[in-house]
Amino acid sequence: MNQRPIIYQVLPRLYGAEGLKNEKNGSIKQNGCGKLNSFTTEALNAIRQLGCNYIWYTGIIEHSLKTDYTSLGIELDNPEIVKGNAGSPYAIKDYYDIDPDLSVNVNERMKEFEALVRRTHKANLKVIIDFVPNHVARQYKSDSKPNGYSDLGTDDNKEVRFDINNNFYYLVGEQFSTYNINGSDNPQTYEENPAKATGNNCFSSCPSKNDWYETVKLNYGINFDNNQSLCIDNGNVPDTWNKMYQILSFWADKGIDGFRCDMAEMVPCEFWGWVIPKIKEKHKDIIFIAEVYNPNEYRNYIYNGHFDYLYDKVGLYDTLKNVINGDSASNITHCWQSVDDIHDKMVNFLENHDEQRIASDFVAGCPLKGLPALLVSALMRNNPFMLYFGQELGEKGMDEEGFSGRDGRTSIFDYWTIDKVYRYRKGKLTEEESELRDYYQNVLKLCNNEDAIQKGTFFDLMYANYDNTDINTNRIYTFIRNYKKDVIIVIANFEDSPADITINIPSQAFEYCNIQPGTYKATDLVSMLTEDISLSTSEPIKTSVPPLSGKVLKIKM
Repeated sequence: MNQRPIIYQVLPRLYGAEGLKNEKNGSIKQNGCGKLNSFTTEALNAIRQLGCNYIWYTGIIEHSLKTDYTSLGIELDNPEIVKGNAGSPYAIKDYYDIDPDLSVNVNERMKEFEALVRRTHKANLKVIIDFVPNHVARQYKSDSKPNGYSDLGTDDNKEVRFDINNNFYYLVGEQFSTYNINGSDNPQTYEENPAKATGNNCFSSCPSKNDWYETVKLNYGINFDNNQSLCIDNGNVPDTWNKMYQILSFWADKGIDGFRCDMAEMVPCEFWGWVIPKIKEKHKDIIFIAEVYNPNEYRNYIYNGHFDYLYDKVGLYDTLKNVINGDSASNITHCWQSVDDIHDKMVNFLENHDEQRIASDFVAGCPLKGLPALLVSALMRNNPFMLYFGQELGEKGMDEEGFSGRDGRTSIFDYWTIDKVYRYRKGKLTEEESELRDYYQNVLKLCNNEDAIQKGTFFDLMYANYDNTDINTNRIYTFIRNYKKDVIIVIANFEDSPADITINIPSQAFEYCNIQPGTYKATDLVSMLTEDISLSTSEPIKTSVPPLSGKVLKIKM
């Protein structure tokens, strides 16, 4: 039976960290750093028991950082072009190597990763890693590439701004400047001449501190001086395409099960349409997830780019975040309707490394306010759901780690030990934290343990209840899932007070969901309490819903 992908996203650097000091802008010795070996069999089994079947190890590939590994033959990165002491996981320094911070024995880091893949598979979890195709670290240099492979930029013509077979874009006659990054009082030590375009399509030799200044843009044959036209040379693909295919093949051959493709929409869709089928010729079950934020491009990247899944960030994520903060729950209906034809291709989530934590002061200020959104995001359709590590513990993301600042996010740039995650690993959660984790586990397990949730039909009940004065459709969202004789009514209550409600079930729902009128014993799959439910086209059902939570009422026809 094909399962719905339930993805656990985790930064190994932070997950296993056991620092004793947690100093702002602290070093790896002060604040600790998790290792690949932190994911023991026991830890992986616990993630599987949470209801997840995929794990996305974020920040695996070697990236720029400030920690000195020169004694082990790894070149030191210039600190002027590294964000934070730990560096950005998305400023790739060597596509063919593992981040040395994550290994117990740095010289054996690839073997430690290969052992992690085997260990993860043994725990019945599939492995996802990042593929960062749009940009690399400014000092990119692969010392681990396979024999016969040419490094990025090695054969570039640096005398021209654009060439179809250049890997980078060059600002001819200009030297890279850190003036807008570090200020005039700090003498520049980093040299780059000619300057290269920056990763966020910044064609300036003097990018700002708000640009992705630590990265350089890769050239996929897009001529930015000619209306961003794609150039193909007599049917031959640009050189970068072939190099990226080699990189994807290298990691796919390691036995991983999927790629989360960073900023996929900044890379031409034509590349994805070319490379994904080539990878799947040998690895037919591998999945590709695209970080795409432009709804007008969704179907292009699915049908022409051949992606398996896309982020549903600007749709369901943004909608639910706004509902948590007071917007009408009825907005959820319009949201799913806009992607109804491709709903099974959208990855739902409530947190990830780019977004602020639900429990942060910038969003809800309380993890409990995310629970009704969890019921909607995880249970509404058949598509994947993604959980960000620490979310299930109520992590607030309000630490001031260093480069990241106190912004409601868990820093990806700094060394840090997250208190809640550390205490979870040591078996020292509070009662409230344990209860929250149990709630997440109960809900996530439904995604594949209940046929109606895993593969059943979906029916939105909101349209039949807008005139119903016994339900506040601004704070309640309700829908039906069904499969064969199983009917599940999901009710999410975004209000911080309990609600005695009635719900109209229209005749169309009875027909579409094969519901037979009658009185049934219903079990709330969250609390496991039972109640009698009368299903009728003429009378609404009556129930009470707890605050900042909901019900998942299962009825056997």
